[in-house]
This record gives sequence, C-alpha cells and structure tokens, in this order.
Amino acid sequence: MYLVIVGAGDIGSQLIEIATQNENDVVVVEKDPARAEAAASKFDALVLNDDATILDTLEEAGGDRADALIATTQHDATNVMVSLLGKELEIPSIVSVVHNPEHMNLFRQIGVNVMENPQRLIADYLYRAVKRPSIKDYMRVGDRAEVFEITVTEGASVAGKTLSQAAEEGLFRGGVLVVAIERGEDIITPRGDTELRVGDLVTVFSESGATPDVTDIFGHREDHEA
Repeated sequence: MYLVIVGAGDIGSQLIEIATQNENDVVVVEKDPARAEAAASKFDALVLNDDATILDTLEEAGGDRADALIATTQHDATNVMVSLLGKELEIPSIVSVVHNPEHMNLFRQIGVNVMENPQRLIADYLYRAVKRPSIKDYMRVGDRAEVFEITVTEGASVAGKTLSQAAEEGLFRGGVLVVAIERGEDIITPRGDTELRVGDLVTVFSESGATPDVTDIFGHREDHEA
C-alpha cells in the first residue's frame, strides 16, 4: 500500500516502523524539523519536513495516489484539517487519532475512521488490569459490550459442561457468547457440544461488558471485591 502518515511523534513513529517493516510505500509529513530528521534517519520512508494542513504538501506527498492517509499529530484541529484535505484529494481510507472524546463525532461526520487517544486507552487498560485481574485481555465494542479473555478456574459454574448445557442452565444470560477456546496449543472453535474445562482460556463476547455477573460463571468471584 501507499501510505501517507502525518506526524512522526510517539504514535506516528511506531506506526511508521510497522508500516515500513511490512513493505508498504510510506511518505511521512512532519512539521517539526528535529522529528522529521529523526524519522528520515531511522526509517526507510520519504520524509517531508512541511505543514500537512496545506494542500500542496499533501499533493507533494502523493496524496492523489495514496491508498490511505493517517493523521497522528497531537492536535485534533490539525488532524481534522489534514483529514478534510485528504477527502478533497479523494484518498480512499482516512484514519485519525482523536485526543478529545468530544471531537469524535466531528471526525465521524466528515467520514474519518477514528482511533481514540492511545494514552487514554492504555490508562484504561492498566486500570482494568488492576481492578479486574482475572481478565487477560479485552476490547470495548460500542458503549457497553466487550470482548475479553478469561480462564476457566476450579469450581467454575461452566467447568465440565458443554456450551449447550451451560446455556440450558441459564449461565449465558444477557447476550454472553463464547467466541473461541484456547486449550494448550489448540484453538477450538466452539460448538454446542464443546465442553469447557478448567484451564481453558476463553474468549467471550458480552453485551453488558465484563461485569462480575459474567466473570462469576468462569470462577472469578473475587471480581466482586475489586
């Protein structure tokens, strides 16, 4: 892919590294001279030390033939302007970091795929790791729903039961769905006759999120005290 990445700061630099390692054609636009020089010396990418909020700059970066434009600067106003110019150049895919949650709708209204401030996501993740240690990994879906990983422990309500039996007993209430099961080296696609065993790492989708009522059934009652 031909990617135009705006910003070579903490977020942008990591993105540039991933994109170049995966053999994409990458052009970076960075206004700060020191950051631009650092990116040029470190990455196999064309780096322009210029202002991406100027249409001529994005045209020079090859925006008219780019597959995607990704705005990663620290300022939402800059990212909005860059995204609007990307729309003018008819770049097929435009993605932007959004630092202020109140600005999310603005980006969506102009047709931009958004990524919430990663620092906020990391902080939320770390807080979750302390508050709900039984949850190995999670991803929020919409306002409430979550996909998370959790281990089946000794004494869990679902241990030794098939998914059909657990459902018949009302254990999977409120939109709870087992998506995958990791057992040792094996990844199991769950079916009705699949049995949940102690030690299984289960990927779960829950419409109400990873609430104590949901994690209880996998044997993690300590979450009530978290």
